[in-house]
Amino acid sequence: MSDQTEQKFGFVIPVYNHGAVLESVVKNLVQYNYPIIVVDDGNDEKNKAFINDIAERYSLITLLVHPKNKGKGEAMKTGVRKAEEMGLTHILQIDSDGQHDAGRIPQFLELSKQNPKAIICGYPVYDESAPHHRVVARKISNAWIHIVSFTTSDQVRDALIGFRIYPVAPYCKVLRRHSIIDTHMGYDIDILVHLLWLNVPVISEAVKVHYPEGGVSNFRAVRDTLHISFTYARLCIGMVLRIPILLKRKIFG
Repeated sequence: MSDQTEQKFGFVIPVYNHGAVLESVVKNLVQYNYPIIVVDDGNDEKNKAFINDIAERYSLITLLVHPKNKGKGEAMKTGVRKAEEMGLTHILQIDSDGQHDAGRIPQFLELSKQNPKAIICGYPVYDESAPHHRVVARKISNAWIHIVSFTTSDQVRDALIGFRIYPVAPYCKVLRRHSIIDTHMGYDIDILVHLLWLNVPVISEAVKVHYPEGGVSNFRAVRDTLHISFTYARLCIGMVLRIPILLKRKIFG
């Protein structure tokens, strides 16, 4: 039986180019009365004005600012380090664009309370708004995570979604051990694999994902495909070095 009394939850929201829709996400979070760490990842003045206004009006928000854009990965690292400083044991990562179904938060929190050592990792259930090429590319990416992490598709259903609950202690352990964690779209893959290598369990749960018409996407096809490709190449090298440990773990549990 897990000790629920020791868990202290919070939210981390990296924000870049989504200042105008950030409040819709924050409104879905304040009902839980947990700290909300917002990371302004070098936004322009227009987006910064939205973010600062929201931070002033919602007392649960702790606002952190990158003077220049550093990428989603760096924003998350900044947010999780702050969570550790605040004494939080678990954080729920949610994107600032409002694509994720916030109605799933109670189920994710409950699963985390029952399994405090685990990552509760969302996997997307798309509606008709999802771009076909993004869905196909995601399937290819997800095939690779099972190779580099020695996991099955039942354990890890998706490597890229930004809707997850992380236990803070092992996350920060990875940050202290590894100076190279991808800063952009390879980040979600990179941190998940490193935590899997640390033998942190993963529980996959569905979350609906909607791409709103006219929404702003930070995905840059060439740049981010290269980031993801280089991330997997680096993880393959890391996997080869860890094969004895990973095989022993897989065989003997």
